[in-house]
Amino acid sequence: MIPGRHRASFRPAPGLANRHVQTLLPRLLPGPAPCLREEILELPDGDFVELAWAGPPPGAPAPLFVLFHGLEGSVRSPYARQLLAAARRRGWRAMLMHFRGCGAHPNRLPRAYHSGDTADARWLLTRLAQRYPQVPRVAAGVSLGANMLLKLLAEDADNSLGLAGAIAIAPPVDLAACADTLERGVARLYQRHLLQTLKGKVAPRLDAGTLPLSLSRAQLALVTTLRGYDDTVTAPLHGFTDAADYYRRASAGPRLGGIRLPTLIVHADDDPFMPPELYRDLLLGPGIRLESARHGGHVGFVEWRRGCLASWLARRVARQLDDWRTTAWGGQGMPGRSDADNAGA
Repeated sequence: MIPGRHRASFRPAPGLANRHVQTLLPRLLPGPAPCLREEILELPDGDFVELAWAGPPPGAPAPLFVLFHGLEGSVRSPYARQLLAAARRRGWRAMLMHFRGCGAHPNRLPRAYHSGDTADARWLLTRLAQRYPQVPRVAAGVSLGANMLLKLLAEDADNSLGLAGAIAIAPPVDLAACADTLERGVARLYQRHLLQTLKGKVAPRLDAGTLPLSLSRAQLALVTTLRGYDDTVTAPLHGFTDAADYYRRASAGPRLGGIRLPTLIVHADDDPFMPPELYRDLLLGPGIRLESARHGGHVGFVEWRRGCLASWLARRVARQLDDWRTTAWGGQGMPGRSDADNAGA
């Protein structure tokens, strides 16, 4: 294997290797329901994001795991519940940041979020560095949130945010190519689902006239692809010329070569949201470890473990958190981890 590129240890559950089966299986796993504490984080521009916390109370010493969800995801997404619960079981204080408008409340300003929008994540991580200066802090992202995080790491080349590491799960690092992939074959079903969710959120705001768009509900209904949505909504709402300009400026792929922070990328070769060999021609920075699995679908990675279906993804992330916590604290003074935790997430 090329340095920095590795085969993931994931093995799909017998008979369940199909990419679409893997993509949908996490919805059928038993959903851990960690007790969550909500917080509103005010942003410099007058808007806000909603945070969901799991783990020790604010005063207890614990390393910090910050998660950024995917397109139209939330703390209710199966992968979010699995990852937050896995981090909490390993003794981490875990938190998910909802992108603007993805929590329980619509955001205030006439804008939304997008794959290259790193400002809110930077603001959050800066605040957390001030609040928890003495503990290891790790950021993770899933799908859209993973691309955003990788772009942020490239922008923060000197690691002014003070992260101990980062994890990017199924990042669509070439947004144009991924948009094209979602327009073909069975993948169009995923595109249709995402479009329904996006349209359902923006249509009432168009009716109310609170968005600076020359677009009617009827015109929105005619949009049938994510590229079309990005052309008519995402790009003009966030200062891009069109979808092509947005994809070029927001894609993390061309920036990966500059990442030095220890960063794990988990990718499935059969991800239906992405073209084959997405990473073939990309330069990886010295901090990146890319683990590619032959199977796994899009944020699937469901294995057979201890007699039942389970999330290999949560187990892999938990193992990475253990490794980084040991490195950061030299294996000593690591609070919050019990012998029960050592049995594995």
